[in-house]
Amino acid sequence: MKLMKLSDAIGIEATSIDLMHPIADSDFQRLYRGWLDSTILLVRGQNLTPEGLISFSRRFGELMVYTRSENAMRSYPEILILSNILREGRPIGAAVSGRYWHTDGHYLETPPAASFLYGAEVPPVGGDTWFANMYSAYDSLAEEMKRRLVGLKVVISRVQSRPYNYPDKPPVTEAERAAWPDMPQPMVRTHPESGRKALYVGGNVPWRIIGMPVEESEPLVTELQRHAIQSRFVHVHRWQPGDLIVWDNRSCLHRATEYDQIHHRRLMYRTTTVGDKPIG
Repeated sequence: MKLMKLSDAIGIEATSIDLMHPIADSDFQRLYRGWLDSTILLVRGQNLTPEGLISFSRRFGELMVYTRSENAMRSYPEILILSNILREGRPIGAAVSGRYWHTDGHYLETPPAASFLYGAEVPPVGGDTWFANMYSAYDSLAEEMKRRLVGLKVVISRVQSRPYNYPDKPPVTEAERAAWPDMPQPMVRTHPESGRKALYVGGNVPWRIIGMPVEESEPLVTELQRHAIQSRFVHVHRWQPGDLIVWDNRSCLHRATEYDQIHHRRLMYRTTTVGDKPIG
């Protein structure tokens, strides 16, 4: 197994490895440490079965069911299907998901740690995934800004984000409003394993900062969000069949992009590991 830098901005790539075969503990520890340090891991040329994807994912932690049941793989509730392929006139999974900057489960009290995405079928163009390094985004802030952010929390609201992220969906129902409570999160998150600090302001929504007037908090959040997705922090992954990417939700943002759903098929499988409560 060899590890190499994926890009100047973020990530590592592992080569000469077949994830359908057991990985020695020493090699896995190298892989895991490289992933923690660089926030995303790419392994290409894989031929993963559902059992193989689940087995490898479990080495990173306990799996969680992080999807609606109708988008899960039959017999494997841990696997989310992202696909435009139709069965009986309906997509077999989520046809559109995450086409905006976000970190998975930001609205949860304990957001997931690692997300795994495996490309079984990918379009020849489009459908890329963008990743932004939140370690680097924080490290590059001016010291005055770092001091300003100490102890600050934003209110992450799944209700508030709906019209920003899914403008074509109907308004939030009362049942959804009750099920989606607002969640305060630190603006700077200390990684529980690496101890490094990362920006945790997420997405494109002008969140409200607790204890700060809206006319002051919204510009600050927007400034940090724009800072976080500068090209110097971003890597664009162009998928090939057999790619597996693992990203750390505690230290990076990501977003999906569009592709031609009429003329091209896409079939992706995703698993997710249990995380921890964010701390500042």
